[in-house]
Amino acid sequence: MKKRKKSANKELKPTAWIDYPLLFLILALLAYGLIMVQSAGALQGVKDANDAYFYLIQQLKWAGLGAVVAGVIVFMPYHIWRRFAGVIAWLGMMVSIGLLLAVRFSGASVSGGGAVRWLSIAGVTIQPSEIAKLCAVFFLAYLFARYPLQSTKGWGISRSLIYFKQKLSKLGPGGVLLRTIGGLFPGALVVLVLGLIYKQPDLGTMLVVGATCGAMLWQTGLATRWFLIVGAPVVSFLAYKVRFSEYQWDRIKVWLNPWLYEKNEGYQITNAQVAFANGGWFGQGLGASAQKNWILPANHTDYIFVIVGEELGLLGCLLMIGLFVALFMRAYQLARRCPDRFSRLLFFGITTALAVQTVVNLAVVTGVLPTTGITLPFVSYGGSSLLITMIQAGILLSISRYCVVKKTEQDSAKNPPVAR
Repeated sequence: MKKRKKSANKELKPTAWIDYPLLFLILALLAYGLIMVQSAGALQGVKDANDAYFYLIQQLKWAGLGAVVAGVIVFMPYHIWRRFAGVIAWLGMMVSIGLLLAVRFSGASVSGGGAVRWLSIAGVTIQPSEIAKLCAVFFLAYLFARYPLQSTKGWGISRSLIYFKQKLSKLGPGGVLLRTIGGLFPGALVVLVLGLIYKQPDLGTMLVVGATCGAMLWQTGLATRWFLIVGAPVVSFLAYKVRFSEYQWDRIKVWLNPWLYEKNEGYQITNAQVAFANGGWFGQGLGASAQKNWILPANHTDYIFVIVGEELGLLGCLLMIGLFVALFMRAYQLARRCPDRFSRLLFFGITTALAVQTVVNLAVVTGVLPTTGITLPFVSYGGSSLLITMIQAGILLSISRYCVVKKTEQDSAKNPPVAR
């Protein structure tokens, strides 16, 4: 008994203090964002608070709070994550659903841009869909680690169903009903979260969460045919809802021909295109954007990349995109070295959520996708958005301390090259 208890409580030891390339890329993007928030938000700060540094100071406050929380997470022993993973996963989902319901049905909800996506609590405005995005990833990582697919060959799930059917036949009708409900309940919670985000309406965040959930399912080894079987009706249903939703269909029409609506609904995307054209190769210079002078809305939040293009030009845009690409490549590389299934799924899910959010934001502001309100991670101004992003970064850095280090890297660390 004593030996079994010792092995069960065996703790993983960190293999490194922290992953420096990952930390450097996160800090570089955060610094890039602070510079651009100041440049893009200076005039808006004068208008709103008679202070050109108002939005920079607010962003620094949230970044500082995020850094403190991330720092605590980074040095939290990994066995605590594993021991309380179930509690964190279920509690997080319940809190997320509660906050999303409050957005829809409580008097504390805040509207903006034709949507209701925020809550005002004690004078602080938060966006519950950002919290739900992280909680959904943690929830699925816990579920898929605890209950892996029975088979990844052939039909995958169909073999699993046969296996569980044999097990359930021994429980009687009541046991089968309870187990079936228990098996469907977690999936129903994820669908409920997606539905509540969609109803705000916030199609962009719903697509980010849905794509991340699908990627995590794919990572578990689910056969591709199941994505086609489930994906086809889901896409058809969404297309139907968008077509017969006046709010969303108007955005599709504007996206197809923005210059036809340049005086009203197409105002934002057409001015974004003008800003990119003005930027050219090298830009107009930091702080010299013309479009931020009460012309381009949301220029320090969702559309901050447009200001990057106008002030720093194509080269400045490529530098920022290069930092994002390097960050995600490094994160996916580390995900393959995680110590167990749970950490690997969590690392992969958080990285994918950040990557999909980045791609969607850049696609929207460049006109590749229809307009939707979604921030650029680490760069856009936003309190709860930046805080959740910093927490995600903290989790990645925390797990990176336990990633398996390749033998060549261990040798180079023990025997550094001698200067000649």
